[in-house]
Amino acid sequence: MDSRFVLLTLLVKLGVAAAISAALVRSWEFHSRLFREERRTNFDVIFLTFATCVPYALGVQVRYMVKNFQAADNAFEAAIICGVIAGPWPGMLAGVLVAAPAILHGEWISLPFYMLVGLIAGGLRELAGSWADKEEIWSFSPFFDLTIFRWIRRNLPKPRRDWQIAFFVVICVLQAARMELSRLFPGRIFAVYNDNPWIYLSILGGTVMCVALPLKIWNNTRIELKLEEQTRLLLQTRLDALQSQINPHFLFNTLNSVASLVRVDPDTARDVIVKLANILRSLLRKHDAFSTLAEEVEFVDDYLDIEVIRFGRDKLRVHKELDPESLECIIPSMILQPLVENSIKHGLSPKIDGGRITLRSALRDERLTIQVEDDGVGMASESSQDGTGIGLKNVAERIQVLYGDAGKLKIRTPISGIGTVITLELPMLETFLARSAAEKIYEERSRTRA
Repeated sequence: MDSRFVLLTLLVKLGVAAAISAALVRSWEFHSRLFREERRTNFDVIFLTFATCVPYALGVQVRYMVKNFQAADNAFEAAIICGVIAGPWPGMLAGVLVAAPAILHGEWISLPFYMLVGLIAGGLRELAGSWADKEEIWSFSPFFDLTIFRWIRRNLPKPRRDWQIAFFVVICVLQAARMELSRLFPGRIFAVYNDNPWIYLSILGGTVMCVALPLKIWNNTRIELKLEEQTRLLLQTRLDALQSQINPHFLFNTLNSVASLVRVDPDTARDVIVKLANILRSLLRKHDAFSTLAEEVEFVDDYLDIEVIRFGRDKLRVHKELDPESLECIIPSMILQPLVENSIKHGLSPKIDGGRITLRSALRDERLTIQVEDDGVGMASESSQDGTGIGLKNVAERIQVLYGDAGKLKIRTPISGIGTVITLELPMLETFLARSAAEKIYEERSRTRA
């Protein structure tokens, strides 16, 4: 073959390999099975083999249909790839699949040779587990010159076995054998061939690149998926930590209320303990970090019953202005109670004659607005910026973790200048409560991704 034609063919082969591998990895069915190495079933392995080999086998057929488009034939590389990602018998199956179009056109040596190639590649996969780690497969780089340099640098002080170099050498030896068979038995097996030593080496290097490039593309996706999974786990852990801070904080303040009543009014203290038991029982039933606004209001009612007993019915009055349509909206669990607690502790508690708390909710432009207003002593200007108390700071942090910039917590003084208004603005979540908080929020944040 002409040298320039061979080099152009090698360049196009790289493009074909990259296009096929990129198209395959975009499929969830494909990459979910590809990266599930420890739990693959036989069906998964067969699915991966067929999904990988069908486009490569079509490339073999294209070579016969378009005589000058020899770059479409990457059957040899496909057998190696299937063997190294799935094992010996999938590699042999891949050899059968990619050789089928060639057999139909008289290239009968292709079948046993590609089966042998798949078997050897699968054997190398098994060696990766015993020599080092199967991660070596995914880290095989198309920049093989760097691999060789790294191998020399690591083995000069103390020689050792290196799977990646072994894989590199095996690919080159098998490709050299393929070219020799093509020269000895023309028309019985296909291979790009040229007698020029430099072109010959370019063919070997191009073959290594066509094997390594799909592995590199798939490994990049594999790393991205692992990072996304770690992000989800980190988000869930952070939410759990914040939730565990809020619940003891609420329990601590309630027990303080009980302690203040034990000596002066034991019967009332007993009632408070019963109500506290109801609240704790409700908390134990909350296995998800989200609930409806109606459930949160019901929970706050139990809490307010305790606080009314503590303050007195004439000193703590509760008024509600709740939009009925907003009651089924999904919000983070235990997000409303800290706001009410903050109003009581920092607004009404210092006020001798007590006051009133107003709860409001409304739906506007696919956003839920919740307000907790009190007519207490108000807060200092610095508090209005950063929040007051552990509970309110936790709410602000949870909103940031869950919604990012889409969720807002605002604290201000009303126009009348009396008391404090805490406003919570949240986007609507179109999710099911049965799913975990981290998964739901991560999905909402990733909705615009391609």
